[in-house]
Amino acid sequence: MDSIPANRRLWNQISSAYQHEHDPQIGATPRLWGMYSIPDAHLHALGDVTGKRVLELGCGAGQWSRALAAEGATVVGLDLSEAQLTAASRAMGATRYPLVQGAAEQLPFAADSFDLVFCDFGGLSWAPPHLAVPQAARVLGRGGRLVFNVASPWFEACYDEAASRVTTTLQRDYFGLNTIAEGDGATSYQLTYGDWVKVLRGAGLIIDDLIEPRPELGTPNGYNETDPPDWAHRWPAELLWVTHKP
Repeated sequence: MDSIPANRRLWNQISSAYQHEHDPQIGATPRLWGMYSIPDAHLHALGDVTGKRVLELGCGAGQWSRALAAEGATVVGLDLSEAQLTAASRAMGATRYPLVQGAAEQLPFAADSFDLVFCDFGGLSWAPPHLAVPQAARVLGRGGRLVFNVASPWFEACYDEAASRVTTTLQRDYFGLNTIAEGDGATSYQLTYGDWVKVLRGAGLIIDDLIEPRPELGTPNGYNETDPPDWAHRWPAELLWVTHKP
């Protein structure tokens, strides 16, 4: 399934509104993961990036990329949407880094180009994982790491489309998640726990950790309404995978 054209159109259309709504949260402090803006200092997923060659898959307005560049990483921000890349260029500031337009499932980089490939609800949420994960593994050098955060299948299976919120009731089959229609032909992707393991191992990656970020009680979800409000304190809303290439 080629979702690249429709996903590009969608993000070009919604980029301005998305950044207006979410940049005050995700751009306020460096290294915040996911829907609940949990600091990486608490989750210990990325580690020290000083001197590392880093690729962000789906960099958006570059909130993560510019933070890691300021820490001394050699960063490349990749995004499918030219509107998102324009936002990243405008927000870049004094620490400059290259921006590349491209798709996670068709990375325009040579093998052994990076020490770290990562994303937070980026390319591995918006590209077929069975294509994008092998691409990420290809461009990593030996010992390089792929670290990424995506929605959990619990979250997706309990999302009530009619009510536009996550509930305590199963709304769809766990084994039928795979592709999620986002409107106007755009598609996001979700795998079961077992299928993520198969895709990662099939790409030759070693799974070092699976972090299930758990927000403190009262932490707001910046993107979705949940019922009850403490949903993600009780069940995993996100999966933060930490892997490396042997």
